[in-house]
This record gives sequence, C-alpha cells and structure tokens, in this order.
Amino acid sequence: LSLKQNSISGLNVYPNPVKNGTLYITSDSSNAKTVAVYDILGKQVLNTKTSNGAVNVSSLKSGSYIVKITEDGKTDTKKLIIE
Repeated sequence: LSLKQNSISGLNVYPNPVKNGTLYITSDSSNAKTVAVYDILGKQVLNTKTSNGAVNVSSLKSGSYIVKITEDGKTDTKKLIIE
C-alpha cells in the first residue's frame, strides 16, 4: 500500500487568535481555497471560497473552531481561536 501526501504545502493560517474578524490563509500555491469552519461540536458555521487569502470570520462568536482548508484536492485542518 502506498500513502499519498495529502497536506497543503506551505500552509499558513494567521493571525491565531483572530481579534479583528479577518483570517488570512496562505500556501505555496496561489490557487483558490475552499474554507469550512466548524465549531467544537462539529457543526459547520462557515463555508466560503477565497482566492486572495482573506476570510471574514467576524460573524463567529468568541471561542475555539476547526478550520478545514481544501486546495487542489488536498485537505488540511487547523485549530482556530477567535477572541
């Protein structure tokens, strides 16, 4: 069995914690990314696409979230704190 590398190279999610309502997502590729944000209970609270790397998360309440980023068929997840 072979295992295919399935993480996004050079992925960077900042700032964390988010204070101003904007989350920036960058990677080695400049392709569009699909971003899904889930609360701690696993409920999807935000689903959007970004091509400029900025995601508006001002509608989310303070707390911990999981961000699932998909780009070119590769998926990565990160923990996100919103203050």
